Amino acid sequence: MSNESTKNKICVVIGASHAGVNFAFSLRKEGWEGAIILFDKDPILPYHRPPLSKAYLTSEDGIDKNLLKAKESYEKDAITLDLGTTINAINREEKTVILNNGKSQAYDKLVIATGARPIIPPIPGIDTATNLYPLRTAQDVENIRKAFNASSKKRVIIIGGGYIGLETAASIKKLGGTVTVLEREERVLARVTAPEMSSFFQDLHAKNGVDILTRKNVVSIETTNNTNIINCGDSSNFEADIIIVGVGIRVNTELAQEAGITIENGIPVDETACTNDPNIYSIGDCTYHFNPHYERHIRLESVQNAVDQAKVAAASICGKSTIYNTIPWFWSDQYDIKLQMVGLSQGFNQIIIREEESENTKFSIWYFNNDELLAVDGINNAKAYVLGTKFIKGKNKIDKSKLADSSVPFKPANLLVS
Repeated sequence: MSNESTKNKICVVIGASHAGVNFAFSLRKEGWEGAIILFDKDPILPYHRPPLSKAYLTSEDGIDKNLLKAKESYEKDAITLDLGTTINAINREEKTVILNNGKSQAYDKLVIATGARPIIPPIPGIDTATNLYPLRTAQDVENIRKAFNASSKKRVIIIGGGYIGLETAASIKKLGGTVTVLEREERVLARVTAPEMSSFFQDLHAKNGVDILTRKNVVSIETTNNTNIINCGDSSNFEADIIIVGVGIRVNTELAQEAGITIENGIPVDETACTNDPNIYSIGDCTYHFNPHYERHIRLESVQNAVDQAKVAAASICGKSTIYNTIPWFWSDQYDIKLQMVGLSQGFNQIIIREEESENTKFSIWYFNNDELLAVDGINNAKAYVLGTKFIKGKNKIDKSKLADSSVPFKPANLLVS
């Protein structure tokens, strides 16, 4: 698509988080000369989400310290921000989106970056609980901060021991709260990491004064005089002034589905991030895409995926040949620990743990399916993350005995099977 042919075109983006914002600026950079309109129901200028459960929660900063782009950047690139607006429907035949005020907006290209929302489980009493919040938006953080500052006892129960739950636990502890994490599974992070890493994080939180209790299935919540009693299936119960729910997310596919776009574990897209409608693309947490390296379809909830898909979609819309083929990566900060992860560990049948000589905790877990390296988790170990990325991309064969031996210098030449 030449610049000339985009002058009078309109690209509409639904969702102004990492995917939508990065797409808008990438589209302009790729040469799109027509209008770019970003809609989002959140009235706040688009912001970074990962710090919400970490540094942002523990600071007193306003969201302006956490913005994805300054307001002037949108003006400079002629990107129209329409915030606090919900899209009610997509009309594919007329190529319009219907806004919550009844107006419609025409598009030539539409990008769905609707992301996901937190699951609020159907627990009896959850609707009437006092000071119960998810942690997904800046407003959620504001609500938690206010409730925490107003509470005299500051007893916080976190339902869910995934990364959001654990990061929030570390942040609340830093603020001086009494924190208990209730996890339904037999270990924290059960779906995403090896038992050894689960044990490490459970011990880390215990050392920092956070109680993590596993096999705790919350069955009801009773609220009296601003105190919540959380009842579990094993007859145990816990008092809480504040409850934070972090049990997972639900992908926002309803708009796409009602418009007749194919849905399967999210919104399926091709290697250019295009849906089954050639004029509609989808990017970010809500998409289900094929990963060439792992040779299977995946749905990723990560900033890396959002940003990379945004760039691919922008290039494709501007007529440039490009495909999405990257190795996923993630990170988590808890206390003085930085976890960096690369790859997808599902399907591993062996792990190698490499401990490094260091004043601080420093090790890595390497996930293999036979001789194939699938993923690496590095604790305070950027080098493991970098080498892991290189080895996974190269499909290199690794000498596992040397990898496990920390006396062997941590260099490709020493670790690869020639």
